[in-house]
Order: sequence, then structure tokens, then C-alpha cells
Amino acid sequence: MKFEPIEVKDKLNRTIVIRSAIADDAEDLIKYLKVTTEETPYLIREPDEVAITHEQEVAFINNCLNSDKSLLLIATLNGRHIGNCSLNPIGSYRRYAHRCEVAIALYQEFCGCGIGRTMLEHMLKVATKMGFEQAELEVISDNKSAIALYEKLGFKKYGSLPDNMKYASGHYASADWMMKKL
Repeated sequence: MKFEPIEVKDKLNRTIVIRSAIADDAEDLIKYLKVTTEETPYLIREPDEVAITHEQEVAFINNCLNSDKSLLLIATLNGRHIGNCSLNPIGSYRRYAHRCEVAIALYQEFCGCGIGRTMLEHMLKVATKMGFEQAELEVISDNKSAIALYEKLGFKKYGSLPDNMKYASGHYASADWMMKKL
């Protein structure tokens, strides 16, 4: 799905542009994956697992643009990619047609500035327009700031996934399954 660009102000009064990702963003998105997996333990990949090619990323972006049930938003500051947010159906079966999953991440230096909240608010509005009835996500249980944000947006925890991730160091992290009725 295509999302027309909007300008919003963050908590520092900077102008942030939120828009659909386009094929020209592929390299920035790959770089973003590599950097953010190094910055935080809360994402699903180890840094050395980011092996997406330019062609694969362009195909993913184009699939989102051409879908009526998926959306990939990016946030930019002065033309610089600073984060993104995605929306996808849980599955292709009619019994799952009411459910979507959302995911978001920002470069660490932009966390806590209200950008993630704004992106998610717009994403949830789009999800409702797409006909989804509930939005779901997984979040690492000790990611307190993300959980606080999701709760402010109306998500509730409905379950835990013990030992959901195993890090290269050998330790485990549990995750919470959260959902919001739209």
C-alpha cells in the first residue's frame, strides 16, 4: 500500500517525514538493519545474519507498495532514514483475515522522541482502514520502554513466550505477545 507523505514534529520540534518506503530506499533499509541489530538486543537477528541483497529488499518494498494489506513506512529527518514501521497480515487464510502484525524500530539516537509513537498511531489507523480488527506484536519482555509505549497505544499483554530468543552468548530472552482491538 502507498502512504502519502506527512510531516510531523517530534518532541525536539524537528520536522519528521513519514512516508512509504520506495525502491530507492533499499540500501538505507539494509544499512538500517545492520546498524540496529548491533545497537539493540531486542530485534530478531544477530548482526551477522543481515544478508539481504539489494534485489531482495527492492522486491520486499515493491510487494508492500503493491499490496492492499501490507505497508512499510519509513521516517526521515532532513532526508536521512531514521526508522521504520511495518504492517502485515498474520496469514493468508480467511480465518486470520482480521489479524495483522506490526513492528517498529528506530535508530537508538531517535528513540524517546515521539517518532515511534506517531508512526504506530498512523499505522494503526491504516490497519483499521484496511479492514483489520486487531493488531498484534511480540516484544522482548525486558524492553520496558517499548512495552510502555505499546500499552499507551492500547495494546495489552495476552501471553508470554519463554526463551523466545537465544542469543549468540547463549542466554535466552522471553517475549510478550501483545494485541490491540482496532
